Amino acid sequence: MDYLLMCCFDESEWARLPESERATVMREYGEFQRNLVATGHYRGGARLESTSTATTVRERKGRPIITDGPFAETKEQLGGYHLVACKDLDEAIAIALRIPTLRVGGAVEVRPLGPTAETVGSAR
Repeated sequence: MDYLLMCCFDESEWARLPESERATVMREYGEFQRNLVATGHYRGGARLESTSTATTVRERKGRPIITDGPFAETKEQLGGYHLVACKDLDEAIAIALRIPTLRVGGAVEVRPLGPTAETVGSAR
């Protein structure tokens, strides 16, 4: 089963970390990702730019509403994600616990992917 590990962090807290600490965390991320590839868990992933670059798209009464910024005001922002293949939730959590930003105040939401139109259609 595939799981999405959504890495969240307060952008202002990240900015307050010393540059050396941020560099260490990012180096650890590289090691983490190489390990995911080597063990066959890696399906995809990326670091997101800051929320100041976000655009949110909505629709109201049939009309598009496009606004700058993230969709909601929150303390923590989505900073990146990892799509991983795991045998079960326990394995996904074990991988999430290795994500480097946890030790500097980050959070990781672990969520299984649901069926897609392709997989639903192939089950018929």
